[in-house]
Amino acid sequence: MDEPRLASSAEIARAAAAARESARLAIDTEFVSEGRYRPLLCLVQVAVDGRDSSDGPGIVLIDALDRTAPVAPIAELLADSRIEVILHAGRQDVAILRRAWEADVTNIFDTQVAAGFAGQSAQSGYANLIGAILGRRLAKTASYTRWDARPLSTEQLRYAAEDVADLLHLTDELKRRLQHVGRLEWAVEECRRLESSTDERDPETVWLRLPRVSQLDPRSRAVARALAAWRERTAAREDRPVGSVLADQVVVEAARRRPSTPEELARIRGLHRSLLNRRSGGILAAVDRGLHDPPIPREHAQLRFEPADGPVISLAEAWLRARALEAGVAYELLSSRAELEAVVAAARRGEPEPPVRPLTGWREQLIGSELRSLVAGRAAVAVDGRLRLRLVEAPA
Repeated sequence: MDEPRLASSAEIARAAAAARESARLAIDTEFVSEGRYRPLLCLVQVAVDGRDSSDGPGIVLIDALDRTAPVAPIAELLADSRIEVILHAGRQDVAILRRAWEADVTNIFDTQVAAGFAGQSAQSGYANLIGAILGRRLAKTASYTRWDARPLSTEQLRYAAEDVADLLHLTDELKRRLQHVGRLEWAVEECRRLESSTDERDPETVWLRLPRVSQLDPRSRAVARALAAWRERTAAREDRPVGSVLADQVVVEAARRRPSTPEELARIRGLHRSLLNRRSGGILAAVDRGLHDPPIPREHAQLRFEPADGPVISLAEAWLRARALEAGVAYELLSSRAELEAVVAAARRGEPEPPVRPLTGWREQLIGSELRSLVAGRAAVAVDGRLRLRLVEAPA
């Protein structure tokens, strides 16, 4: 690999042309999230196939902080469904690129996701996966550095280039293995879920994630929504973390107490004098808006599951883990405990089955019908002679 450097306009154009010719590209990003409302995209690394099989990948490093950098040729490829976009653990990369470059990202192949169908963990780090699949070792010396500082050091540029140098080869090997075991279509289907990744937040709904907000009365819940929306918009406008504007526990306590004066506001723990001097007007105005909004009633939804469902859920989970080992698929790709809770609770109440992952798509083919039989009592879990879990017909 040549000594890495930031790409020129001509190099970016050539890389885009090569990607269009081969119908694929590998991409990674470096960003800084500390002290900001949303991560700042700093560098984009792109790898494309060489001119012939003996060449290594062509790598271009694009300075995302350079407003004059001609990123359009690459951004257009990301949205072209005819071009395969290869990433590793790309959910956040996709979200950042969609926002920063205003480009959809389609036809994704994520090597971390794909590894979960090839006998590896679905949470495998890039360096570990390169070692396990390709037998190579990455240095990884500059992962936690100031990517927003310029100029970038040679060490940083080498690190960035290394992050995509093996992605194309890794993809080829993973696809070969997945094709051999008949799992490639499943992996591709799962990767499609990443296309909708986003880091955008709705100011009017962020209050639902506040701690202990469910304990507030209806009027206080409306105040919590108004306060959280004000905090969100303030953080976005000032490009700072929401917690530095107002801590979660302060939002909830202010919603509970509903202060109307600076003196009442100052009695809330966690509001320091400097913060009061800067924020009291905005906080009190948000409280007042919330008090004039319609109250938000507490939800009195039925519990998703009863305590007696616990053993059934645990049994289903144990069987799914055994099924995952047997199929060579990472368990975390099959289901979450919350999804099993929903399946068991719906079966107990005689309700339509919930739209959860284990009962849809490729999972339906692997475990869907068996899971339905288990929770319906038509099948039972047994231990065979090799101390492996198996589903058998339930006794009448």
